[in-house]
Amino acid sequence: MHLKKLALSLALAGIALPAAHATNGYFQPGFSVKSMGMGGVGIAFPQDALAAAINPAGMVDIGNRLDFGVTAFQPKRNVSLSSDATVMTPMGIYPISGSYGGNDTKTFIIPEFGVNYMLNPTMSVGVSVYGNGGLNTGYSKIFPPFAPGTGVDLQQLFVAPTFAMKINPSNSIGVSLNIVHQSFRANGLSNLCNAPVPGAPAGATLSANPSACTDNGHADSNGVGVRIGWIGQITPTVSLGATYQSETHMQGFDKYSGLFANAGQFNIPANFGVGVAWKATPQITVAADVVRIDYGSIPAIANGMLPGQLGGQTNGPGFSWKSINVYKLGVAYQYNEALTLRAGWNHGDNPIDSSNILFNTLAPGVVKDHLTLGATYAVAKNMEVSFDYVHAFGNSVSGPLPVNFGFTGSETLSMSQNVLGVSLGWKY
Repeated sequence: MHLKKLALSLALAGIALPAAHATNGYFQPGFSVKSMGMGGVGIAFPQDALAAAINPAGMVDIGNRLDFGVTAFQPKRNVSLSSDATVMTPMGIYPISGSYGGNDTKTFIIPEFGVNYMLNPTMSVGVSVYGNGGLNTGYSKIFPPFAPGTGVDLQQLFVAPTFAMKINPSNSIGVSLNIVHQSFRANGLSNLCNAPVPGAPAGATLSANPSACTDNGHADSNGVGVRIGWIGQITPTVSLGATYQSETHMQGFDKYSGLFANAGQFNIPANFGVGVAWKATPQITVAADVVRIDYGSIPAIANGMLPGQLGGQTNGPGFSWKSINVYKLGVAYQYNEALTLRAGWNHGDNPIDSSNILFNTLAPGVVKDHLTLGATYAVAKNMEVSFDYVHAFGNSVSGPLPVNFGFTGSETLSMSQNVLGVSLGWKY
């Protein structure tokens, strides 16, 4: 099935493309309501049919089940400029100090879905459908050279058919084919795309193709990648896991071939991690993951404002993001046969430094720390309802505005977020 038709079919079924501002860079802290309630862990501790989003090996351990969830995000994105901030315009020097909120859209809804079927006691097949993450800003009020309404919207949908098997009683392996559809829109960047290049001949602009740089509506892109994983039961109470997702090579965003490096190509970075789960008592399980997200290998994300490089060129400018490590810790407490309580902590490195503060007005993904809570209640023998709450603590990054583009002063990016999710699980 053509990927666009698949994405449309899923949207009509209620699995719509997400539009969010995730908080481990632009990746979500976790996948599934149960995982999010424990800080996003899951490499060695699968809990539901979204397990393939973290480690496909876990699908053979969860049995026959169906899970559907909905998560509501409320991010707060803000930029503030120092009292001495100014910009040179054709009309002269213009003061731009103040605070600007990028919250034209305040709440985002992200559905998730997973189903798993045991072929036999040692093999399973399943499908996990989820939003990998995204970026969204919208500034009804903003400083030049940005125009009112400036913002971006990046959405990523993963459909992951998965096969998993036990190679012996203690070890499981799995593989997912990641079928990815992503969408992107940029608004309000005309002045920036058409700005003259400092020191370049007259007529040179910051974009190699200004007509494919901004205000062209949503552009679509498709790609395919793979995730593999392993889980081993090391002792009766301790399991280890490892997972690797390849870089997902995506089609370029044709409508924005003058904005992103490599003519609009926005690949999804490789990521990998290890995890451990310890059943400390019959009621308490402690799990921890360490994950590496390789943002630094994707030119559209990692490139800085390189002298002489234009938007859309092979080495064109990007967000100057670096690769990050993410540390996740979670606890699950089975209070009784019906009720399980969860809590967790998620800490991710900040991918943004002060070197390219202006461009990251569009993508202030600076959050580092998350506190998570969750619970599952069995409403029947084979049916359960789960909840999670995540608070992403506010964080800020400051840096100088680029003098070579006529600015003075400095800019501060800030972000925080609240997340609430609910899911229904059915064992069949």
